[in-house]
Amino acid sequence: MEKLRFGLVLIVLCLSTSLVKGGDPILTFEWKVTYGTISPLGVPQQVILINDKFPGPIINGTSNNNIVVNVFNQLDEPFLFTWNGIQQRKNSWQEGTLGTNCPIPPGSNFTYHFQVKDQIGSFFYYPTTALHRAAGGYGGISVHSRALIPIPFDINPADEFFVLVSDWYTKSHTQLRKFLDSGRSMGRPDGIIINGKGGKGDGKDEPMFSMTPGKTYRYRFCNAGMKDSINVRIQGHTMKLVEMEGSHVVQNMYDSLDIHLGQCVSVLVTADKDPKDYLLVASTRFTKEPHTATSIIRYTNGNGPASPELPKAPIGWAWSLNQFRSFRWNLTASAARPNPQGSYHYGQINITRTIKLVNTAGTVDGKLRYAINGVSHVNPTTPMKLAEYYGVEDKIFKYDLMKDEYEPPAGKAEEKITLAPNVVKVTYRNFVEIIFENHEKSVQSFHLAGYSFFAVAIEPGKWTPEKRKNYNLLDAVSRNTIQVYPNSWAAIMTTLDNAGLWNLRSNSVERQYLGQQLYFSALSPKRDLKDEYNMPDNDVLCGIIKDMPLPKPYSV
Repeated sequence: MEKLRFGLVLIVLCLSTSLVKGGDPILTFEWKVTYGTISPLGVPQQVILINDKFPGPIINGTSNNNIVVNVFNQLDEPFLFTWNGIQQRKNSWQEGTLGTNCPIPPGSNFTYHFQVKDQIGSFFYYPTTALHRAAGGYGGISVHSRALIPIPFDINPADEFFVLVSDWYTKSHTQLRKFLDSGRSMGRPDGIIINGKGGKGDGKDEPMFSMTPGKTYRYRFCNAGMKDSINVRIQGHTMKLVEMEGSHVVQNMYDSLDIHLGQCVSVLVTADKDPKDYLLVASTRFTKEPHTATSIIRYTNGNGPASPELPKAPIGWAWSLNQFRSFRWNLTASAARPNPQGSYHYGQINITRTIKLVNTAGTVDGKLRYAINGVSHVNPTTPMKLAEYYGVEDKIFKYDLMKDEYEPPAGKAEEKITLAPNVVKVTYRNFVEIIFENHEKSVQSFHLAGYSFFAVAIEPGKWTPEKRKNYNLLDAVSRNTIQVYPNSWAAIMTTLDNAGLWNLRSNSVERQYLGQQLYFSALSPKRDLKDEYNMPDNDVLCGIIKDMPLPKPYSV
């Protein structure tokens, strides 16, 4: 009966683009999630395919489109997708994490239905269950401006290409999961892939992209990887940075760009060189033995192979920090709405709360765990969002185990790590400052779901209130991920104006799986549909609420 209901939804919506009366267009997709055997790094292995493809289909939409994705889980394990960077306004029901959703059981389906409300930009989706991300199952999301909104480009791109770069393991996700469950690390990745392929770099690869001489093209890059920052560059060409995670930026030229875990950017590249082949190069950063992958860009009517000499990657993280400081919000450009981005003066808003987050690694009962402020998150069998909705949160978790201020033990003292659901209560619509402090030797990357934030500073050392004088309070880029360099801190600011339960997580798959994440609970004071949508009728139920009567729904 349940499958019949989903089928009827699809019949009503049709498998095409259509218009809701008086509303915004609907884009409808039907995805079959299966295993398949392919060889991203030349070794046959089991990979998660979507409609027999890896990477999966690109969701190519426009601001305010309604996206409907009917997912058929044909794996042998429960499964979920998250839509990294899509804000899910009033709708954390569609977030697709284990804190908000029960996973889709094997052999069944679930229909995601969300709107890319007031957003443009480059994003991606990926699985959040059982380390499935190490088996693939990811794809790109392009959200274009509406026709009435001017795009701040001198030249309209002739075409655009989505480039998903990722580090990759030749071990299966089940093997890697066993490592983590047994208390050990996943170890180093085995290589890099570009759109699912390793690229031999011997000139025999088929071209991945094609450009016509004299034309300009848009490349959307996302680091969909698991452990490493990745630098991207194109032989003989410069890249004009135009967009970053949903914001138009000041259009500087770059020879190469560092893209940290979970981050997305888009650039314009003009085919203004001799007509032949050129290599797009991706290589890991901040690793002792860098991995490199290439793909061929072919000029139409070109004559000649790409040069075997690859452009060199930058060295060290000071270079990367300086590049971060060069990124600026384009104050005069419009994004999803007609008004200029700079009309929002975030630097003039009073901070109501400061939360300092310190990432650490340690052991519990001899097993590796990662924590934020001494708490290592554990997903309960009943998702916290459902527990809140049904009014049984006190039976599932405790709020605010984690404190706003934290200082890890000095020297070699062992940190006491608490294993528990990590849920922090925040006040709806407050303007907050979040500090990320990284005392470790590796670069970290964090994502905040449900919001965009202003990345106002990254600096070496420890944060103190006096550091606020160094904040960029005018044109910091509004985005959803932030990197934190070794023994450094980063500061972000945001308004918590999206009611729901929202995940703040490490973008490292290993760290996220072993507890380096938390949830912000931003509840509206009243159960009002103006602030938050009701639980969808088709929501999968699990845990203690599975057979409970439905709570009273929100109303206007």
